[in-house]
Order: sequence, then structure tokens, then C-alpha cells
Amino acid sequence: MKTAGYSDRHPKNKQIVFRPIGIVRCQQSEPGWRDWDKLVSEIRIDRKWARGLKGLEDFSHIIVLFHLSRAQGVAPLVHPRRRLDLPLVGMFSTRSPHRPNPIALTICRLLKRRGTRLTVKGLDAIDGTPVIDIKPYIPDNDLVKRARVAKWVYKLR
Repeated sequence: MKTAGYSDRHPKNKQIVFRPIGIVRCQQSEPGWRDWDKLVSEIRIDRKWARGLKGLEDFSHIIVLFHLSRAQGVAPLVHPRRRLDLPLVGMFSTRSPHRPNPIALTICRLLKRRGTRLTVKGLDAIDGTPVIDIKPYIPDNDLVKRARVAKWVYKLR
């Protein structure tokens, strides 16, 4: 099955370019913070995308994709959150920032929208982080019931 505009013959070495649509502004300037769920941030969207925000304020939560611009290097095997009491697993089994394409995704609460500024709570991005995309959180599409996770994940609570 072919979808308009997409090809299953994409060359592996072809460069993919993303341009930020905005930037994160918050009080947290260093990675490693642990109380992300309490952090209130502002996402400042470039004015040329202002029309694309219409209706977003009707959603309580949004999905934010952003570039981990300060992440350095790739670590194929990691202990989740650098905890040695947890198993050594592949980077794709974790949320480690040390990956081939340092892209992150967070679902956060949208507190308010004022023009091109979105005030959010729970975004685990530091001040100055480039935002790649924003999508509304839609439970019917985004909630997975009875999802299975690795046993070590329960030790992170």
C-alpha cells in the first residue's frame, strides 16, 4: 500500500532536516532535573506558525517533540537513569538522550495559550531547547490500554 508523498525506498544515507518551530523557556537550565512534572515552562512558537496553533487551547494536554540539543554522543547500552541497580539495556529500550537522533517526546499539560506562547506543565526540556513539533493529545489515539513494560521500569517510581 502506498501513501501519497511517501516512498518505501528511502535511501539510508539521505539527510533529514528539521527546523525548530519554537523554543522552550523555563527556570531549568541544566539536564538531570528530576521534578519535571512540577516544572512550568513556556514554549515560544515562531510567529510564522501562529495560525497553526488555532484550536490548540481546546486540549488539556499536548505532545511536544523536541531536540536534545545538549546531548553528546551515542551510548548503545545504558543503565536506565545511570542507576547501576538496573539492568544494562539498549538505548532504544530507554529514554536516554544519548542516541543517534537526540529527539525527545513528552506529553504535558497545556495551562494556557496566549498568541504564540504556550504555558505548559511537565515538559522535561531545559531552557533554550528547540521544539520540533506539537500535536494534541487524543486519548483514543494516544492511550494504550494494558501496555506491557520491562520489570525494571517499576523501580523508577
